[in-house]
Amino acid sequence: MASDGNGMEEAFVAALRDVLRADQVSTSAKDKSSHARDQGPVTDYHEPVAVVWAESVDQVRAVVRAAAAQGIPLVARGAGTGVSGGAHATAGSVILDLTRMNQILEINPADEVARVEPGVINGDLNAAAAAHGLMFAPDPASYKISTIGGNIATNAGGLRCAKYGVTRDAVLALDVVLADGSLIHTGHRTFKGVAGYDLTSLFVGSEGTLGIVVGATVRLKYLPETVRTIAVFFPDVQSAAAGVLALGAARVQPCILELLDGPSLRELDARNGSALSTRGTALLLVQFDGVAAEQEEALAAAALEKLGGSVNREDPAQAQRLVELRRNNRGLDVDAENRVGEDVAVPRSQLVHYITMLEEMARRHRVDLTVVAHAGDGNLHPTFSVPTFAPDRIKALNDALDESIVKALELGGTITGEHGIGQYKLRWLALEQAEEVLEIQRRIKELFDPQGILNPGKALTPRA
Repeated sequence: MASDGNGMEEAFVAALRDVLRADQVSTSAKDKSSHARDQGPVTDYHEPVAVVWAESVDQVRAVVRAAAAQGIPLVARGAGTGVSGGAHATAGSVILDLTRMNQILEINPADEVARVEPGVINGDLNAAAAAHGLMFAPDPASYKISTIGGNIATNAGGLRCAKYGVTRDAVLALDVVLADGSLIHTGHRTFKGVAGYDLTSLFVGSEGTLGIVVGATVRLKYLPETVRTIAVFFPDVQSAAAGVLALGAARVQPCILELLDGPSLRELDARNGSALSTRGTALLLVQFDGVAAEQEEALAAAALEKLGGSVNREDPAQAQRLVELRRNNRGLDVDAENRVGEDVAVPRSQLVHYITMLEEMARRHRVDLTVVAHAGDGNLHPTFSVPTFAPDRIKALNDALDESIVKALELGGTITGEHGIGQYKLRWLALEQAEEVLEIQRRIKELFDPQGILNPGKALTPRA
């Protein structure tokens, strides 16, 4: 790093020499390139000036103190699986990679909690918890490789949200390094607790802009012994979407309720050698767990058959394959200029209407569209794409994206259900949140990070 003659960067490295080994700091072109972005679209590409791997809380504190002393921006990063640009490098920044802080510190079956470092992989925590008959409920599509710290930073969701909620619902307490290098503990080990302001919930979903999570106490759930899955194929995606409200009327509670339209089924078939598209034009994948799973499955099947659904009761192996196919069809490719996956949510009563609007938008703008959804909570992932990079086609793609956001808001929805604002969605944030609300958030950011060094340019629009 010293070779570029930047005195601030030289001082930064010098401050770390006593606490980090040589293999924990890199300025190699390969490392800088591999850490420059996550899987989200890039609106302002920069390579970091260095990559730092911390292996302990004390090391994180030392890195943050050195960055604060020199005014160097820090971007904390896990596995880089985010899709909104929350871990993109910014100008002059240092990437703080937390993946080596990957220890499960405690699993307590009696209390149904776990304590973990931020680099613990979601799937690894679930495997460890399963030995005790427990699970960590949040399960983003990237659960096999994404970190708990990254899940917390974005308030990640996943397939099981319909019954178990999002990451915020599973986080009880946090250890956080603030922008001056100080360490605080928020929250409690108990499931209930209302002492003081809920700073734990504030940090969850803040995308590393208020502090760096270095430890978490999370709530675990019982691993169900009984699981029942039905794949219900419909003649059109609107009928499948209507099935969501039908299940609500039947008073059943799926743990997984996923919707895939015809183009999504065909894309999955092409990539995986499956034959889903031969079974129907749209799929509603419904899973129940717990002691009432069989009864709920029967009630669901009856309700969906009345809507014209073809109900297939899946054996456990086939059910698991269907669930994994669904997980894998979001994030098939890193978003690019000519292909962007969205993450909007609308009230469940508006699902049918919104999907119809999306299809009309795609036809009018002449762009390709696939729609998948965590239908149980109204969270849709429409992906718009065009086959070329021709300026008129890219404009059409962006026009369709803009309109899809505006329409979701008109229906009472939100511009992001689970992926976060990051860098990419800043352009739409002011459409959802009033200036007064944005200003309160800016003041919170300034309180926690007065120098503005923690993940700048993400999650929150600057003042005009």
